[in-house]
Amino acid sequence: MTKQLRGTGVALITPFTAEKRVDTKALTRIVEYVTDGGVDFIVVLGTTSEAPTLSKEEKALVRETIIKANKKHLPLVLGIGGNNTQSVIEEIKSTDLTPFDAILSVTPYYNKPSQNGLYAHFAAIAKESPLPIILYNVPGRTGVCMTAETILRLANDFKNIIAVKEASGNLVLDMNILKDMPKHFTFLSGDDTTTLPSVYMGGSGAISVIGIAFPKEFSEMVRLGLNGNTSKANTLQYELLPMMALAFKEGNPTGIKAILAAQGLCEPYVRLPLVEASDSLKEEIRKALK
Repeated sequence: MTKQLRGTGVALITPFTAEKRVDTKALTRIVEYVTDGGVDFIVVLGTTSEAPTLSKEEKALVRETIIKANKKHLPLVLGIGGNNTQSVIEEIKSTDLTPFDAILSVTPYYNKPSQNGLYAHFAAIAKESPLPIILYNVPGRTGVCMTAETILRLANDFKNIIAVKEASGNLVLDMNILKDMPKHFTFLSGDDTTTLPSVYMGGSGAISVIGIAFPKEFSEMVRLGLNGNTSKANTLQYELLPMMALAFKEGNPTGIKAILAAQGLCEPYVRLPLVEASDSLKEEIRKALK
Protein backbone atom coordinates (compact mmCIF):
# COMPACT_ATOMS: atom_id res chain seq x y z
CA MET A 1 0.00 0.00 0.00
CA THR A 2 2.81 2.45 0.73
CA LYS A 3 4.00 2.20 -2.88
CA GLN A 4 0.51 3.03 -4.08
CA LEU A 5 0.51 6.14 -1.90
CA ARG A 6 3.48 7.57 -3.74
CA GLY A 7 2.65 10.54 -5.98
CA THR A 8 -0.54 12.59 -6.07
CA GLY A 9 -3.77 11.88 -4.26
CA VAL A 10 -6.72 14.24 -4.45
CA ALA A 11 -9.25 14.89 -1.69
CA LEU A 12 -12.49 15.09 -3.65
CA ILE A 13 -15.21 17.66 -3.13
CA THR A 14 -18.89 16.78 -2.78
CA PRO A 15 -20.65 18.69 -5.57
CA PHE A 16 -24.19 19.88 -4.85
CA THR A 17 -27.17 20.79 -6.99
CA ALA A 18 -29.00 24.11 -6.61
CA GLU A 19 -31.27 22.30 -4.12
CA LYS A 20 -28.12 21.34 -2.13
CA ARG A 21 -28.48 17.65 -2.90
CA VAL A 22 -25.44 15.53 -3.72
CA ASP A 23 -24.78 15.91 -7.46
CA THR A 24 -23.76 12.38 -8.43
CA LYS A 25 -23.36 13.24 -12.13
CA ALA A 26 -20.87 15.99 -11.34
CA LEU A 27 -19.06 13.76 -8.84
CA THR A 28 -18.71 11.04 -11.49
CA ARG A 29 -17.43 13.65 -13.94
CA ILE A 30 -14.78 14.82 -11.47
CA VAL A 31 -13.60 11.26 -10.73
CA GLU A 32 -13.14 10.68 -14.45
CA TYR A 33 -11.41 14.05 -14.85
CA VAL A 34 -8.79 13.49 -12.15
CA THR A 35 -8.23 9.90 -13.29
CA ASP A 36 -7.64 11.02 -16.88
CA GLY A 37 -5.39 13.75 -15.48
CA GLY A 38 -3.03 11.15 -14.05
CA VAL A 39 -3.51 11.27 -10.26
CA ASP A 40 -2.29 8.24 -8.36
CA PHE A 41 -5.03 7.76 -5.76
CA ILE A 42 -8.30 9.28 -4.55
CA VAL A 43 -9.37 10.35 -1.06
CA VAL A 44 -13.07 9.95 -0.32
CA LEU A 45 -14.89 11.98 2.36
CA GLY A 46 -11.91 13.99 3.52
CA THR A 47 -12.04 17.59 4.74
CA THR A 48 -12.67 18.97 1.25
CA SER A 49 -15.82 16.82 0.91
CA GLU A 50 -17.71 18.85 3.57
CA ALA A 51 -18.25 15.55 5.37
CA PRO A 52 -19.51 17.19 8.60
CA THR A 53 -22.54 18.51 6.69
CA LEU A 54 -23.39 15.16 5.06
CA SER A 55 -25.93 12.74 6.49
CA LYS A 56 -25.10 9.06 6.93
CA GLU A 57 -27.13 8.30 3.81
CA GLU A 58 -25.36 11.00 1.80
CA LYS A 59 -21.94 9.71 2.86
CA ALA A 60 -22.96 6.26 1.62
CA LEU A 61 -24.11 7.81 -1.68
CA VAL A 62 -20.79 9.64 -2.09
CA ARG A 63 -18.84 6.45 -1.39
CA GLU A 64 -20.93 4.40 -3.82
CA THR A 65 -20.73 7.02 -6.56
CA ILE A 66 -16.94 7.28 -6.36
CA ILE A 67 -16.44 3.51 -6.14
CA LYS A 68 -18.59 3.02 -9.24
CA ALA A 69 -16.92 5.83 -11.19
CA ASN A 70 -13.43 4.67 -10.20
CA LYS A 71 -14.00 1.18 -11.65
CA LYS A 72 -11.23 -0.22 -9.42
CA HIS A 73 -8.74 1.85 -11.40
CA LEU A 74 -7.07 3.84 -8.59
CA PRO A 75 -6.47 3.10 -4.91
CA LEU A 76 -9.15 4.65 -2.68
CA VAL A 77 -8.57 6.16 0.77
CA LEU A 78 -11.58 6.75 3.02
CA GLY A 79 -11.76 9.59 5.52
CA ILE A 80 -13.03 8.45 8.93
CA GLY A 81 -12.12 10.71 11.83
CA GLY A 82 -13.54 12.80 14.62
CA ASN A 83 -13.17 14.01 18.18
CA ASN A 84 -14.89 11.04 19.82
CA THR A 85 -12.50 8.09 19.70
CA GLN A 86 -15.13 5.43 20.30
CA SER A 87 -17.41 6.88 17.62
CA VAL A 88 -14.56 6.77 15.10
CA ILE A 89 -13.94 3.11 15.94
CA GLU A 90 -17.65 2.30 15.65
CA GLU A 91 -17.84 4.02 12.25
CA ILE A 92 -14.86 2.02 11.03
CA LYS A 93 -16.47 -1.22 12.20
CA SER A 94 -19.88 -0.41 10.69
CA THR A 95 -18.61 0.71 7.26
CA ASP A 96 -18.00 -1.65 4.34
CA LEU A 97 -14.30 -1.07 3.82
CA THR A 98 -13.87 -3.71 1.11
CA PRO A 99 -13.34 -1.20 -1.77
CA PHE A 100 -10.82 0.89 0.18
CA ASP A 101 -7.07 0.60 0.64
CA ALA A 102 -6.55 2.80 3.72
CA ILE A 103 -8.27 5.11 6.20
CA LEU A 104 -7.38 8.79 6.58
CA SER A 105 -8.06 9.89 10.15
CA VAL A 106 -7.82 13.49 11.32
CA THR A 107 -6.57 14.63 14.70
CA PRO A 108 -9.43 15.27 17.15
CA TYR A 109 -10.70 18.84 16.85
CA TYR A 110 -12.12 21.17 19.53
CA ASN A 111 -11.16 18.87 22.46
CA LYS A 112 -7.50 19.96 22.11
CA PRO A 113 -5.96 16.77 23.54
CA SER A 114 -2.38 16.63 24.77
CA GLN A 115 0.28 14.77 22.78
CA ASN A 116 -0.34 11.75 25.02
CA GLY A 117 -4.04 12.07 24.27
CA LEU A 118 -3.36 12.18 20.53
CA TYR A 119 -1.17 9.10 20.84
CA ALA A 120 -3.84 7.24 22.82
CA HIS A 121 -6.56 8.24 20.31
CA PHE A 122 -4.71 6.86 17.28
CA ALA A 123 -3.41 3.85 19.20
CA ALA A 124 -6.99 2.87 20.03
CA ILE A 125 -8.01 3.25 16.37
CA ALA A 126 -4.99 1.32 15.11
CA LYS A 127 -5.81 -1.62 17.38
CA GLU A 128 -9.31 -1.88 15.88
CA SER A 129 -8.87 -0.91 12.23
CA PRO A 130 -8.78 -3.67 9.59
CA LEU A 131 -7.20 -1.23 7.13
CA PRO A 132 -3.92 0.71 7.24
CA ILE A 133 -4.19 4.20 8.73
CA ILE A 134 -2.95 7.56 7.45
CA LEU A 135 -2.60 10.12 10.23
CA TYR A 136 -3.94 13.56 9.26
CA ASN A 137 -2.32 16.56 10.96
CA VAL A 138 -4.06 19.84 10.10
CA PRO A 139 -3.71 22.25 13.04
CA GLY A 140 -5.21 25.19 11.14
CA ARG A 141 -8.56 23.38 11.27
CA THR A 142 -8.38 21.31 14.46
CA GLY A 143 -6.65 23.64 16.92
CA VAL A 144 -4.07 21.01 17.83
CA CYS A 145 -0.79 20.02 16.16
CA MET A 146 0.84 16.62 16.47
CA THR A 147 4.54 16.92 17.09
CA ALA A 148 7.08 14.98 15.07
CA GLU A 149 7.77 12.94 18.20
CA THR A 150 4.13 11.83 18.51
CA ILE A 151 3.84 10.98 14.82
CA LEU A 152 7.05 8.97 14.89
CA ARG A 153 6.07 7.22 18.12
CA LEU A 154 2.83 6.06 16.48
CA ALA A 155 4.65 5.06 13.29
CA ASN A 156 7.15 2.96 15.24
CA ASP A 157 4.62 1.37 17.59
CA PHE A 158 1.97 0.41 15.00
CA LYS A 159 2.89 -1.14 11.65
CA ASN A 160 -0.62 -0.47 10.33
CA ILE A 161 -0.08 3.29 10.76
CA ILE A 162 1.58 3.65 7.39
CA ALA A 163 1.63 7.37 6.56
CA VAL A 164 0.96 10.93 7.60
CA LYS A 165 -0.85 13.65 5.69
CA GLU A 166 0.97 16.65 7.13
CA ALA A 167 -0.94 19.86 6.46
CA SER A 168 0.60 22.36 8.87
CA GLY A 169 2.72 23.98 6.16
CA ASN A 170 5.59 23.93 8.66
CA LEU A 171 8.65 22.69 6.80
CA VAL A 172 10.67 22.34 10.00
CA LEU A 173 8.05 19.93 11.37
CA ASP A 174 8.12 18.11 8.02
CA MET A 175 11.90 17.72 8.17
CA ASN A 176 11.80 16.38 11.72
CA ILE A 177 9.35 13.69 10.59
CA LEU A 178 11.22 12.88 7.40
CA LYS A 179 14.67 12.51 8.95
CA ASP A 180 13.64 9.86 11.50
CA MET A 181 10.59 8.06 10.10
CA PRO A 182 10.70 4.23 9.81
CA LYS A 183 11.06 2.54 6.44
CA HIS A 184 7.44 1.38 6.26
CA PHE A 185 6.14 4.93 6.78
CA THR A 186 5.20 7.43 4.06
CA PHE A 187 5.16 11.22 4.23
CA LEU A 188 2.42 12.95 2.22
CA SER A 189 2.04 16.70 2.16
CA GLY A 190 -1.41 18.04 2.92
CA ASP A 191 -0.43 21.57 2.00
CA ASP A 192 -0.34 22.33 -1.73
CA THR A 193 2.13 25.21 -1.51
CA THR A 194 4.76 23.23 0.40
CA THR A 195 4.29 19.91 -1.40
CA LEU A 196 7.26 20.32 -3.73
CA PRO A 197 9.73 21.39 -0.99
CA SER A 198 8.63 18.40 1.11
CA VAL A 199 9.23 16.11 -1.87
CA TYR A 200 12.76 17.51 -2.22
CA MET A 201 13.36 16.69 1.44
CA GLY A 202 12.28 13.07 1.02
CA GLY A 203 8.48 13.13 0.97
CA SER A 204 6.52 10.77 -1.28
CA GLY A 205 3.88 13.15 -2.63
CA ALA A 206 0.67 14.80 -1.53
CA ILE A 207 -3.03 14.64 -0.88
CA SER A 208 -3.98 17.75 -2.80
CA VAL A 209 -6.85 20.18 -3.21
CA ILE A 210 -5.65 22.16 -6.23
CA GLY A 211 -4.88 18.83 -7.88
CA ILE A 212 -8.63 18.31 -8.36
CA ALA A 213 -8.76 21.25 -10.75
CA PHE A 214 -5.31 20.72 -12.29
CA PRO A 215 -4.62 16.99 -11.97
CA LYS A 216 -2.31 16.79 -14.97
CA GLU A 217 -0.14 19.75 -13.93
CA PHE A 218 0.01 18.96 -10.21
CA SER A 219 0.67 15.25 -10.75
CA GLU A 220 3.43 16.06 -13.23
CA MET A 221 4.97 18.55 -10.79
CA VAL A 222 5.12 15.91 -8.07
CA ARG A 223 6.40 13.28 -10.50
CA LEU A 224 9.17 15.56 -11.72
CA GLY A 225 10.10 16.43 -8.14
CA LEU A 226 10.29 12.77 -7.14
CA ASN A 227 12.50 12.07 -10.15
CA GLY A 228 14.86 14.94 -9.32
CA ASN A 229 13.93 17.15 -12.26
CA THR A 230 13.84 20.27 -10.13
CA SER A 231 13.91 22.85 -12.93
CA LYS A 232 10.74 21.63 -14.65
CA ALA A 233 9.05 20.86 -11.32
CA ASN A 234 9.76 24.39 -10.07
CA THR A 235 8.31 25.88 -13.26
CA LEU A 236 5.02 24.04 -12.69
CA GLN A 237 5.01 25.00 -8.99
CA TYR A 238 5.28 28.69 -9.83
CA GLU A 239 2.63 28.40 -12.53
CA LEU A 240 0.21 26.78 -10.09
CA LEU A 241 1.03 29.04 -7.14
CA PRO A 242 -1.51 31.82 -7.98
CA MET A 243 -4.32 29.27 -8.31
CA MET A 244 -3.31 27.66 -5.01
CA ALA A 245 -3.72 31.05 -3.35
CA LEU A 246 -7.13 31.64 -4.95
CA ALA A 247 -8.34 28.17 -3.95
CA PHE A 248 -7.83 29.04 -0.26
CA LYS A 249 -8.52 32.78 -0.31
CA GLU A 250 -12.06 32.35 1.05
CA GLY A 251 -11.55 28.91 2.54
CA ASN A 252 -11.71 25.31 1.39
CA PRO A 253 -13.72 23.94 -0.40
CA THR A 254 -15.34 27.30 -1.28
CA GLY A 255 -12.41 28.28 -3.50
CA ILE A 256 -11.81 24.97 -5.22
CA LYS A 257 -15.51 24.62 -5.99
CA ALA A 258 -15.46 28.07 -7.61
CA ILE A 259 -12.48 27.00 -9.74
CA LEU A 260 -14.14 23.72 -10.73
CA ALA A 261 -17.34 25.61 -11.57
CA ALA A 262 -15.38 27.97 -13.82
CA GLN A 263 -13.97 24.90 -15.54
CA GLY A 264 -17.49 23.53 -16.11
CA LEU A 265 -17.05 20.49 -13.87
CA CYS A 266 -19.65 21.27 -11.20
CA GLU A 267 -21.65 24.08 -9.58
CA PRO A 268 -20.02 26.29 -6.92
CA TYR A 269 -22.57 25.49 -4.20
CA VAL A 270 -21.49 24.71 -0.64
CA ARG A 271 -23.48 24.02 2.52
CA LEU A 272 -23.78 26.20 5.60
CA PRO A 273 -21.87 27.22 7.60
CA LEU A 274 -19.78 27.69 4.43
CA VAL A 275 -20.96 30.20 1.86
CA GLU A 276 -20.37 30.39 -1.87
CA ALA A 277 -17.37 32.25 -3.24
CA SER A 278 -17.79 36.01 -3.63
CA ASP A 279 -18.28 37.54 -7.05
CA SER A 280 -14.88 39.20 -6.75
CA LEU A 281 -13.14 35.86 -6.14
CA LYS A 282 -15.01 34.26 -9.04
CA GLU A 283 -13.82 37.08 -11.28
CA GLU A 284 -10.22 36.64 -10.10
CA ILE A 285 -10.49 32.93 -10.89
CA ARG A 286 -11.92 33.58 -14.36
CA LYS A 287 -9.06 35.96 -15.16
CA ALA A 288 -6.43 33.56 -13.78
CA LEU A 289 -7.78 30.65 -15.82
CA LYS A 290 -7.41 32.68 -19.00
